[in-house]
Amino acid sequence: MLSKIEQGCLVENRDNPAQEEFGMATLAVRSGQIRTPEGEHSEPLFATSSFVFDSAEDAAAKFSGGQDGNIYSRFTNPTVNAFERRLGVMEDASFCVATSSGMAAITGLVLSCLKPGDHIVASWEMFGSTVSLFSKIFDQFGIELTLVPVAHTAAWQEAIQANTKMLFLETPSNPLCQIADIKALSDLAASADALLVVDNCFCTPVLQQPLALGADVVIHTATKYIDGQGRCVGGAMVTNHEEIHDKFFSMLRTTGPSLSPFNAWVFLKGLETLPLRMNQHCKNAASVAEWLLTQPQVEEVFYPGLVEHCGHQLAKSQQTDFGGIVSFRISGGQAAAWKLINATKLMSITANLGDARTTITHPASTTHARVTADQRRRAGVDDNLIRISAGLEFSDDILADLGRSLS
Repeated sequence: MLSKIEQGCLVENRDNPAQEEFGMATLAVRSGQIRTPEGEHSEPLFATSSFVFDSAEDAAAKFSGGQDGNIYSRFTNPTVNAFERRLGVMEDASFCVATSSGMAAITGLVLSCLKPGDHIVASWEMFGSTVSLFSKIFDQFGIELTLVPVAHTAAWQEAIQANTKMLFLETPSNPLCQIADIKALSDLAASADALLVVDNCFCTPVLQQPLALGADVVIHTATKYIDGQGRCVGGAMVTNHEEIHDKFFSMLRTTGPSLSPFNAWVFLKGLETLPLRMNQHCKNAASVAEWLLTQPQVEEVFYPGLVEHCGHQLAKSQQTDFGGIVSFRISGGQAAAWKLINATKLMSITANLGDARTTITHPASTTHARVTADQRRRAGVDDNLIRISAGLEFSDDILADLGRSLS
């Protein structure tokens, strides 16, 4: 029996051959749509909270789960389902559940798969809100936590306990772009009977496919590169495990962190251009990173595409390119970092990333402001650290803006 993602995968292909015959760019444009009797070419937006049943018997059958069909847009909506199918196909996964945000996807996964007394091993080098969620919120539910350096596989192994049920990480990490060995961590997780969860925000399925490397679950923040223009907030959980999907979907159906149909429609359109955009993001980020290396005021540059980066070879082995995020430390501490940021004219001062517009931020006072000073220190988020999300502008213009700001 075909999974939900496999059904109607490529509507334009009447013979419906295996999706392996198609490249990522084709899947990004063609997969996931199930055309309605209206014959629309572009996916429709189903802006409805509820759905009409043919009869009382039809309603009862759908509510009981005995018959497939739309019930209520909190957990069944054709536009959201289309986004789930397309993202799942791009990750080569059997199941995908969309959520109202990336943080909602993480929260739902932990609360649906773990219980009080369970233990999580996660990396220090994560988005600040993720660190706060793990250390301040899940603690209230009796879920234990150990944080380790993301790139040190031995530290992960040492942190695993008898009650460890999940390993959670971002790779590349936010904001230093540290690289974890997904395959090695998948072996550790399997030996401990724990889930390996990878946040794939920085790479998207275009640059990295963690499930193929052994991960059990992939988390997406669709707000970033999948949208690509900073318009909507959303997230998703992707897996090949039916049991994880069922637990997660049951949680979403009951608690309601649902993705809106409009946001799902925007993300569908974003996926169509994702391969093209990621290619340009990577090119611009590489230009920025190489240029920063030549600047005397810059103490250190963090970009996996640089041969000097400690994770360069590992990134080459598990990614198809190096991403659009560059971080660097500047001489002069926070004052110098803020002065540079304030001097920019082209770049947007915002904590968002993955936008068509280049963005610049000071992580210590924004994305990681709510974690402790010790947590920032362990994650390498110093006061002189600046993060750039390279956009789609002409690269020379980005470099010119940085040059003016540094001088």
